[in-house]
Amino acid sequence: MTLAERMREDNRLGVLRALEAAGRIGLRVGLLREVLADTGRLPTHDALDADLAWLREQGLATLEDCEDGRVARATPRGRDVAEGRAVVPGVRRRA
Repeated sequence: MTLAERMREDNRLGVLRALEAAGRIGLRVGLLREVLADTGRLPTHDALDADLAWLREQGLATLEDCEDGRVARATPRGRDVAEGRAVVPGVRRRA
C-alpha cells in the first residue's frame, strides 16, 4: 500500500469519526473541514468532496443539499466503522 492510499484511508476514518460525533444532525461540509483541520487534517475541498462521494457510494455516509450548504451524516454502517465495530476496505481500521 502506498503512502497516499494510507493517508486517504486515514482521512476517510477521520471524516466518519467527525460525523459520528456530530450524531444525527450531521455537519455542514465547511464545518466538517474545520473540524478535520482541528484534528491535524486539512483536506483540500476537492479531496474532501471525493472522500464524501466515496463514503456515500459505500453506504457509510449521506450527503444532502440544504439551504446553508451540503450536510453530511454518518449512516448506521458508517458509525459502526467509525467506532471500530465494522471494517471496510478503503477506510483505516480504528485502533
